[in-house]
Amino acid sequence: MSEPWYQWQGDDLLLWVRAQPRASRDALVGPYGDALKVQITAPPVEGKANEHLIRFLAKAFGVPRMQVELLSGESGRNKRFRISSPATLPASANIRPASQEC
Repeated sequence: MSEPWYQWQGDDLLLWVRAQPRASRDALVGPYGDALKVQITAPPVEGKANEHLIRFLAKAFGVPRMQVELLSGESGRNKRFRISSPATLPASANIRPASQEC
């Protein structure tokens, strides 16, 4: 069974994120309640934080930017993403591969 902050749909990873803009560094902090806490340096102004977060997640999960889709939470801190066929699962995210899910 998956943790509450992620779910596999085939090869796609659905990820619930709690974003912290204006942080001192970009980082996957780890589980935070029912989300994965992610710190980003970008301010929450005119979509800059969302775009920065998408680029950061793409790099962290080893996929092109176009494989990361913001599904919900455009204007809030709680967001949901779809990452298509992630090549990497960062250790700090504590996500098991789809093949290990029950």
